Amino acid sequence: MTARDPAAIRAFFGPRAADWEARTAVDLLQIERAVADCALPAGARVLDVGCGTGRAVPALRAAVGAAGQVLALDLTPEMLHAALAAGRGALAQFVVADVHRLPLAAGSVDAIHAQGILPHLADPAAALHDWARVARPRAGLAVFHAIGRVALAAIHRRTPSDDDVLAAGRLAALLAATGWRLESIDDAPERYLARARRCA
Repeated sequence: MTARDPAAIRAFFGPRAADWEARTAVDLLQIERAVADCALPAGARVLDVGCGTGRAVPALRAAVGAAGQVLALDLTPEMLHAALAAGRGALAQFVVADVHRLPLAAGSVDAIHAQGILPHLADPAAALHDWARVARPRAGLAVFHAIGRVALAAIHRRTPSDDDVLAAGRLAALLAATGWRLESIDDAPERYLARARRCA
């Protein structure tokens, strides 16, 4: 399964959408903490890429306030149907889209929240480049997982290495090559949060 194979992505995640909320319930506190740590400005337009069922949407909406806007994109329609069934339709605009080719104008968002997606992309550089395209100068990027890099590798039966896309050196290089500047990484056992800024 690769992110360049939409049919495989949908086949994998579609059947899991109905119980995704139960599967990810334990992540909620870390999601809220990550959004709070990013200190999104009120009135901002924030993009949630690979949003799944929109677990981060309530926190993102609360952060940007009534004057802000939350756009939530995912490749799997069933995930977005589950988000709407959970009552999140009033909090964000949900769109079926490939995160490598965002259906947004250049320079149109103030921040991007990327939860649990970057290591699963077939071409992280292409995605980061397109995210930079739609980001305004100085826009923030949060690359987030509700567990740390070591625990994440263990789930996939791997050993963390410097070649991992979330490894500090590789991520910094990828970001620098695609229009971002890495500002910080918090890689604790309970979460991973890398924050970057769109170059001016």
